[in-house]
Amino acid sequence: MKCNRLVDAGRRQFLRGGMVGAVGAAASAVLPAQQAQARSLARVEYPANRLANVADLVVNDPVDIEYPDADSPGVLLKLGQAVEGGVGPDGDIVAFSVLCPHKGWMLSYSAEDRTLNCPGHHSRFDAEAGGQQVWGHATHNLPQFVLRVDDKGDIHAEGVDELIYGRLSNVL
Repeated sequence: MKCNRLVDAGRRQFLRGGMVGAVGAAASAVLPAQQAQARSLARVEYPANRLANVADLVVNDPVDIEYPDADSPGVLLKLGQAVEGGVGPDGDIVAFSVLCPHKGWMLSYSAEDRTLNCPGHHSRFDAEAGGQQVWGHATHNLPQFVLRVDDKGDIHAEGVDELIYGRLSNVL
């Protein structure tokens, strides 16, 4: 009799674990869509601002910019290969805020490994992967500026996909 109860208890545990696993699998299928929606909701569109012309850019030579205003320093990069969020004829032009999302330190660009690096607490962000954090204390990826290239080759910034450091919101 005792043995049958242990088997029943084992079956119940197995079934409970199976239900928890099924619920977890269903939730993991829904979460990426919700995360993508949340990221798109965080994007704020600003008035278009001309930053440069495609002809003025050199591969791995960063161009200092300000977007969406003078209090928001950034960098415009031509990486030489198509990347996430890249625009232009080669899909290799991107722009990021250079204020570290952890404490606001000014980031520097490393052409050697194509990262933006914080001198304060050593956070590193991958310019080829949409500003994804690869190391350090920061808890957010680097804000990437949404770019558009017109028919004359002028590069325009039109929005930001993450919160710029020091702002309560991305509203001017």
